[in-house]
Amino acid sequence: MLSQYGAWPAPRALVPVDARVDIPGSKSITNRSLLLAAIADGPSTLTRPLLARDTRLMMAALAALGTDVVEQGDSVTVTPRPLQGPAAVDCGLAGTVMRFVPPVAALAHGPVSFDGDPHARSRPLSEILGALRSLGVSIDPAATGLPFRLAGTGHVEGGVVTLDASTSSQFVSALMLAGARYERGVDIRHDGKPIPSLPHITMTVEMLRARGVEVDDHEPNRWVVLPGPISATEEEIEPDLSNAAPFLAAAVVAGGTVTVPNWPERTTQAGDELRSILALMGAEVSRTEASLTVAGTGHVTGVDLDLHGVGELTPVIAALAALASSPSRLRGIAHLRGHETDRLTALSAELQRMGCDARATRDGLEIRPRPLTGGVFRTYADHRMAQAAAVLGLAVDGVRIENIATTSKTHPDFVGAWTAMLG
Repeated sequence: MLSQYGAWPAPRALVPVDARVDIPGSKSITNRSLLLAAIADGPSTLTRPLLARDTRLMMAALAALGTDVVEQGDSVTVTPRPLQGPAAVDCGLAGTVMRFVPPVAALAHGPVSFDGDPHARSRPLSEILGALRSLGVSIDPAATGLPFRLAGTGHVEGGVVTLDASTSSQFVSALMLAGARYERGVDIRHDGKPIPSLPHITMTVEMLRARGVEVDDHEPNRWVVLPGPISATEEEIEPDLSNAAPFLAAAVVAGGTVTVPNWPERTTQAGDELRSILALMGAEVSRTEASLTVAGTGHVTGVDLDLHGVGELTPVIAALAALASSPSRLRGIAHLRGHETDRLTALSAELQRMGCDARATRDGLEIRPRPLTGGVFRTYADHRMAQAAAVLGLAVDGVRIENIATTSKTHPDFVGAWTAMLG
């Protein structure tokens, strides 16, 4: 059944692309910066932040707790105020909101309730709730996910907490981001299978240190955040490199070149791995001081990749694999079953409906290309699924994308940017 948004006809690439595409700010950096600014020692200003659904949900959550959040042009100023309840937080489908905000809300005086979109209620959350309970935070005892309610007392003692973050690195980042404001800081110890998306934890560590917070991460699977102030800052937000994936992939599929300006020389974003991944898939990748350019011929090579640390890139890489000249195996991404949707099942189902031999495995996808046909590509309210479908539409007639508007979660004008890229 089609969503209320109908199905968007994905445009074919009839000639090689030749485009320069500006990518909005990083969601991961924007939401971490907003949250740290809310508990900093003075006002902070973020320039070129992402202003999309996930970040506006974070801004609204912090405002509900009493923080002053003001948009002015291409910047946002955040002024800390005493955190107060009662408050209600709408998490939408944003993992960074449902996981990052509760450890900060525990510092508020008064009750705070959390809920979100229907599918958000199935996203893994029990580990962070259990961790907060072990630190003395009062949370509905029966709650293992959304909805839930916590009772803030204005302070959290902190200390040692052990959890299993094998389903999401966000559990570790969530506690680190608030930990400096806990009376004893926080000593986080992971006990479980390897943590996915480790670059995001590195991002959190570096952002804390940039604000004067002392973090000890020398021991594997342990992060110690010492108590102390969080410095206010003025920060320019990097482009969201993961959101660059479908645009750069267009050059691989259609031939030609796509350039993304302001690609950082050094970054903790997982999307920076696109440089090596797209080169393996047949593209020529070059970086200058100011930009990244991908040039392709229209020929795509299959790959065998462990994407454990960069799982968010999987949907676009899977779309490229379905258009390749040889089979692909994508591994180490079992945790994608707990994202906006079960991405492994969703990708295999939609690729199969187009005629591809795609199979979800225990920890990934096996893709054997076959001639593809068009039709409605379901997105499951997942922005990355919609991006993957747009890439497929470049090479396949008649692809229609259900609920293309879901891309507004992290890219407010994806359709406009996509059509402009194709001229």
